[in-house]
Formats: sequence, C-alpha cells, structure tokens
Amino acid sequence: MDQQNVQRCLERILPTVEKPGRYVGGELNQIVKEWESVKTRVALAFPDIYDIGVPNLGLTILYHILNARDDVLAERVYLPWIDMEKAMREHGIPLYALESKTPVKQFDILGITLPYETLYTNVLNLLDLAGIPLHSCDRTSHDPLVIGGGHAVFNPEPIAPFFDAFAIGEGEEIIHDIVNTYQTWKASGASRQDLLIELAKIPGIYVPSLYEPTYNEDGTIRAVQRLHPNAPQVIQKRLVARLPKPPTRFIVPAIGVVHNRVSIEIMRGCTRGCRFCHAGMVTRPVRERSVDEIVSSVREALDATGFEEVALLSLSSSDYTHILDLVSRVASETSDHYLTISLPSLRIESFSVELMEKLRGSRQGGFTLAPEAATERMRNIINKPISTQQLLDTARAIYSRGWTTIKLYFMIGHPLETIDDVRAIADLCKAVLAIGRKIIGKRANLHAGVSTFVPKPHTPFQWVACDTLEQIEAKQSLLKRELRGPGLKLTWNNPHETLMEAWLSRGDRRLAAVIETAWQLGAKFDAWQDQSTLEFWETAFKQSGLDPDFYTYRPRDEKELFPWDHIHTGVNKSF
Repeated sequence: MDQQNVQRCLERILPTVEKPGRYVGGELNQIVKEWESVKTRVALAFPDIYDIGVPNLGLTILYHILNARDDVLAERVYLPWIDMEKAMREHGIPLYALESKTPVKQFDILGITLPYETLYTNVLNLLDLAGIPLHSCDRTSHDPLVIGGGHAVFNPEPIAPFFDAFAIGEGEEIIHDIVNTYQTWKASGASRQDLLIELAKIPGIYVPSLYEPTYNEDGTIRAVQRLHPNAPQVIQKRLVARLPKPPTRFIVPAIGVVHNRVSIEIMRGCTRGCRFCHAGMVTRPVRERSVDEIVSSVREALDATGFEEVALLSLSSSDYTHILDLVSRVASETSDHYLTISLPSLRIESFSVELMEKLRGSRQGGFTLAPEAATERMRNIINKPISTQQLLDTARAIYSRGWTTIKLYFMIGHPLETIDDVRAIADLCKAVLAIGRKIIGKRANLHAGVSTFVPKPHTPFQWVACDTLEQIEAKQSLLKRELRGPGLKLTWNNPHETLMEAWLSRGDRRLAAVIETAWQLGAKFDAWQDQSTLEFWETAFKQSGLDPDFYTYRPRDEKELFPWDHIHTGVNKSF
C-alpha cells in the first residue's frame, strides 16, 4: 500500500478508534521534507504508543540531527494502540511514519530506541506491522536496515537476531557514521552482508550476526566467537566529548502525552556510583552544559512551543557545578512565561530544598526524594550513604517551606535485605509524615513508591540473584498492612513484571526464541500493567526448553562470562 492509499484508509478508520490524534501527525514543529529531495530516509521508532514516545528525548535529538542534513530526512513512528492495530490489520494498512504517511518498509533505515527491556515484544509487533521480516538473516537489500539503540541494548543479546546492528552508547555522532556508511554502500551496489561488515568497522557499532555464542553444559556462556575479522573483539561504547546544543523546536503533540514540556539535559553522567543504577554506570563520564547555553535553549524552546513546563534533566541535578546560578537565571529570565520548572534527581539535603525554593510554581506538586532504602545498613550496601537523620531534617525543611506532599522512592529486594529492613520503610514513612503533621497539620501527606530491585548488566550487582516471587509478595504485603491511614499512600509494582524484567535484563541470545514465542502467543505492551500476560511467557519458556529461574534466581560466579561481556561501557568488572 502506498502513501495515498494509507491516507484514504485512515480517513475511514480514524473516527472509529480511541484518540485518533495519535495517528495523524501535522503537529507544530514537525519537519517534512520532499521524499525525492534526499539520498537517505530514516524512520525513527519508539516501540510504544504516541503518548509515551513523543516526549522521548533521545529520539527528539536524533530527529533534529538527521533533519539538519540536506541529504537526509527523518520521520517518526510509534506503535498503534490495540484498537488501531486491529483496524490496521483488517484494512491492510502497514505501519507508517507520521510526517508523510509513508509505509515504514519503504525507508532506508529504521532506528528503534529501547530504553527498557519490556518493549521487546513490541519491537516484533512493530516489525510485523511494517511488513519487515523479524529476523535479520531473512532480510534482503529491499528491506530497511534495522538499528537498535538506547539503554537496554547494553545487553543486546536477547534481541540480537531481530536487529541488523546496534548503536552502543551515545547517538549524536554515531548516527552520522551509520548514514554515511549506508550511502556509500548503496552507491556501490554491494550485498546486504557487505553493508553489515562495513557497519562493524564503526566504533560503537555491534553487528550480532558476526558473532556466535557457545555454551557450557550448565547453560552459562563458554565464549562469544567472532565470525569475521572486521568484528571487533570488544565493542566500546560511543561517547561525545562535548554535549552538542540541545534541541529546542520540540514537537507540540496533538493530544495530551505523558510529558507536555520542554526537556533540557543540563549534564550527562553521574559520579554517585549507586550500585543498582545502570544509567549511572553506562553514561560516565560527567559532562556539563554551560549555564548560558541552557538558559538560551530554554528561551528558544519556550518561544518555539508555548509549553508551560520546563524540566532541567540529569541523573543528579544537585551535582551540576553551577546549579544555584542556573536555577536563579532560568527562574528570572523566564518570569514572563508563568512556568512550572522541575528539577528531578535531587540529593537528600537542605540544599535541594533551597534550590526548589527558587523555582516558582514548584509547590503545585509534591517534593520527591529517593532514599531507596530505609536503614543506613542497606543504604551503605547499595552505596547511597545518607543518614536517616539527614532525611528527616530534609523532610522538616520541605514541610516548613509550605509543601504539603513528600514522595519517597524505595526499592525492596536489595541484596542482603531482611524483613526488618522492609519494616523500616513503613517506620520511616510514618516518621516523615509525623514531622509534616507537626508542622502543617492534617494537610501533610506522604506517598511511598516502592519498586522491586532488578540486577542489571554492567552494575556491581550483576552477579546477584533476584528476590523470589514469594519474598517480594511477602514484603509488599507487609507494606500494604503498615502504610495505610490518613495522609499515607503506597504504590508498588507487579512482582511478575519484575521477574520478566530480570530475565530479559541478563538474558543471553537463547532468549530470542522465548521473546518471539511469547509475542506469537499474544504478548505485547508488557510494560502496561493491564496488558501484561505472564502465562504467555511461561508457555514460551517451556516451548523453548529454558528455565526462567536460571536467569532470575541464580547467583553468578565471580568468574562467569556474561552474555554482554563483549560490550564495554568503560567500567571494568574488576572495579
């Protein structure tokens, strides 16, 4: 089906689906180029719905970088929700890009971002809706080159057969190398295999078909063998030495999305070294943007979008060298916009409260802190060394300055955690609420968000076992009993989703068969609590002859070779 037929079919079916604004494009600041005016066409896909994908900063950056080239166009692709997918399949409408309604299969390159592992079945659904063969080995020169990127691909092995290549690390420079290599290959008339071999020469590119893992009798990795001399022994993550100017002409979405805001990354990387934090390990070293560049970018973005919220993003905003100056300047120089300015990832100390005081409108919401554990023993284990007294003092400062709600983020399931450590979460929450009640009375509220720890690749906890389902449920039951009553709110995650994330995070290439079978049985939108279907996954493991416990509950030997050991983030296993 061509572009015109897609458009005609959409006119018939869009009135019948929920939120048709997801599927029409035409938003303020979208970039549309003539198809025949460029050498290379790139589809940038977020494998979830429009509402979540539009605010994704990684794809926004690549969208503007690629469209700044005269010889390239980039368009956006999101997955349809269930009702729209049904209508598309019934009417034979292939997955298309929003800007031109061109079917994805007609693009030269398909770039898919994977910020988290529970998107894997969505990737297969995306490829299938686009009419692209699921497996790299089945694609021809007439199919798009399928590239994966994002934080989840620091262990690309569970989805390796479905991708032609992965971009490991930061994309601002490597995306140009990919496009340039593709253009040279296309002009040469060489085979698709030749393209993959050429891509493997690019620093930071991993071509999984040029490697073959072998296994020991106990199921662990024996070796990852290179199948071509161009395939490097180790793939070093790609870094940009200096952060380029951030995008400012953000897409203004056609409907309400998860974040309707200007997002400016003030620095990249983190030196905190929390042992559970994958992002903190793989984004090192720290690089900062200047205050002048951030402030001018905020002004440009507000003028270009009309958004009423600005988020100054980083993994640890309080650690930005000139944070006080930045916050003061952003607040003063945007006073005519009546903004809400958010500053996530603040340290637990009174300095953070002083920072938030400088941001007008911030009291409209709550004040969020992430102690992660409630006892100092556990916080030392996870390398988040703050004292309980420091947390209570910070809570006192927050309530004293007029905030009515504090949200505390915790994890359960940490290594060496006891039931007393979990009970301490409830005790600490009650102590914080008591401080608030003493200062502002019944207006004080406390919201505890409790997630479950998942051991991640490339972190100091990559060797440890995941908490069992029974232990997770027992700990959650304790918190549900204890954290109830006026002013208290508790949210938690589904423990079955935790186990799914655990086996996908540390899985090897054999898991690809499990993912494909689960998708064939009906699994998709696994990150959505109302869509997750654990029984499909259990059946898929049985049919594939694999045991999920091998990937979740098994402690790793210190010398074990991991499926991701040939992907290097700059942090050694010895460290």
